[in-house]
Amino acid sequence: MIAGVDAAPSDWTLAPAARPLAHASLRSLQQQLRTALAARSGAAGAHCIHELWMRGALGLDVDAALDALWRCAAESIPEWLPMRYVEWLPLAYEVALRFRAQRSGRYCVYLVLLDCHDRRGGPHGVYVGMSHYAPSVRFDQHKAGIRASGAVLKRGLEVLTGPTLHLAHVARAEALRIEAQLASALAEAGLIVAGGH
Repeated sequence: MIAGVDAAPSDWTLAPAARPLAHASLRSLQQQLRTALAARSGAAGAHCIHELWMRGALGLDVDAALDALWRCAAESIPEWLPMRYVEWLPLAYEVALRFRAQRSGRYCVYLVLLDCHDRRGGPHGVYVGMSHYAPSVRFDQHKAGIRASGAVLKRGLEVLTGPTLHLAHVARAEALRIEAQLASALAEAGLIVAGGH
């Protein structure tokens, strides 16, 4: 256990949607973040930042915390923590968590953050896809032009792993259904959405 951090070490392996720090006070959460940064614990710091984000912390505060964590613990940060502030990330979690697969398999539904600074509606959009490849591998394929979506090829910034962790290892038919429904639900929630076909 990291001294001064309330959660047990096994809590740092939880998916971000589990929010192991949901009941921590803001003061405790800020102290735990300072302790995680001093200990260079990417997982503990990621959960602290994620909790601040989900509570609606200011974008500048989240960006500063992300920058500090990436500088001191890049090698131990879980892949589900984004590298930049995305205003609507809590909404993406809320919407994605509505979807469940009934059957398991080797497919996953994934999200890619898109750069939409040149479009109305906000600086970021999201691409919804499904694949039997890991989301990070599929993102690299998109960026290399392999069966690429034009939106990801031109605008893709990073994979947003966290909101769809529970949609990994699902049957192909389930992944196809959820991909389309999730894209529609995110668009209905007001996000700029590509993919989902």
